[in-house]
Amino acid sequence: MAQWGTVAIIGAGTMGRQIALTLAGRGVPVRLYDPAPDALTAARDRIAADAPQLVEEGFFSGPADAISERVTPVATLAEAVQGAWLVIECAPERLELKRALYGELSALTPRDVILATNSSSFRSRLLADATQHPSRLLNTHFYNLPWQRSGVELMTCGQTDPAVIDRVEAFLRDVGFVPVIVRGESTGFIYNRIWRAIKRESLRVVAEGLATPEEVDRLFCLAMGTQLGPFGLMDRVGLDVVADIERHYAAESGRPEDGPPAFLEEMVRAGRLGIKTGHGFYDYPDPPFTRPAWPPPEAAGIRPP
Repeated sequence: MAQWGTVAIIGAGTMGRQIALTLAGRGVPVRLYDPAPDALTAARDRIAADAPQLVEEGFFSGPADAISERVTPVATLAEAVQGAWLVIECAPERLELKRALYGELSALTPRDVILATNSSSFRSRLLADATQHPSRLLNTHFYNLPWQRSGVELMTCGQTDPAVIDRVEAFLRDVGFVPVIVRGESTGFIYNRIWRAIKRESLRVVAEGLATPEEVDRLFCLAMGTQLGPFGLMDRVGLDVVADIERHYAAESGRPEDGPPAFLEEMVRAGRLGIKTGHGFYDYPDPPFTRPAWPPPEAAGIRPP
């Protein structure tokens, strides 16, 4: 593997923490920043707890302690980006928050530092005029559990220098990811457009009273041969993130029916956000990585890993 310098990750939530851990597990030094000290502390503790299990499962090699030590939590945004060649933003899916952040990042970094958003839905074009040099801005869309789901979608902001995309693509390949370049600009990119159709119809089926989340997941797993159905997957993503994404689609389309259903909004207000809070469509015991018990994998002819 070629030597790559420090990567800064902004946002220590589920995806920020997971990307930091995966890069560190593959030898990349990472600085991790979050404006909420509690979130940063929780991410640090979770990385230290998860690294040994992922080494044991064969996703990473080498001492788990060394992996955790490659992730350096920092207290300020300026400290995070100092000396980094790539900044990956993992802030919540709120456009004005992201735009304000990119204004700060643009002021704090030299023009040759690449700025990448891990947004699940926003096109980086919506952030371009918040930066001084949009030629260095692009989407890098990682998936949940990136050590296991290795695809990353790269998408231009409409002004991205092709050399920037080439460099990020080479880096991702070198550290074990499978980058796919989106051939144009699209809200939701490639995978999330397909996933949204499944997610949207699953939510509608439950909202219309035709089935429970458990029943939808059971049928999906039996039909598709998967261990998790749409509602189990939404719990992994975070129901607050799911609701934010649906609101963005509704704002973009101008159709209120594209927004999240009322029952999902109620769950978010109640703090039932999925795995990260221990309660969502399913209830989750410790330790992490526990899959929902319904449907039993053997019911779909699948042996647990």
